[in-house]
Amino acid sequence: MRVKTNVPAKKKKKRLYRDVKGAYGARKKIVAAAKETRDRAWQYAFRDRRAKKRSFRQLWIIRLTAACKMHGLRYSEFINGLTKAEITLNRKSLSDLAAMYPEVFTEIVGEVKTALAK
Repeated sequence: MRVKTNVPAKKKKKRLYRDVKGAYGARKKIVAAAKETRDRAWQYAFRDRRAKKRSFRQLWIIRLTAACKMHGLRYSEFINGLTKAEITLNRKSLSDLAAMYPEVFTEIVGEVKTALAK
């Protein structure tokens, strides 16, 4: 019996064209070019999902550095003091506290300074 492959092939192309929607010119119309476009887009997406984590951590550290300087501490001293004071907040939540709730961050800095003084 003869097997017709038209339906699966059409479905495959349809999915490909959906993935490259928004591309310019032949990159969205011709199958070979569309495949290259999609594959490259997936590579960038894979790479940038990891880069996003790095860049957000950098942002949090920059915010914490600025907030610590306002209280007369260096960032490294602050992190060391957090460890000594047994405060287990991550950098994301600490930077949010520094930006949105400065009075709470001031209390944390006070505890860090007392832990460093011991």
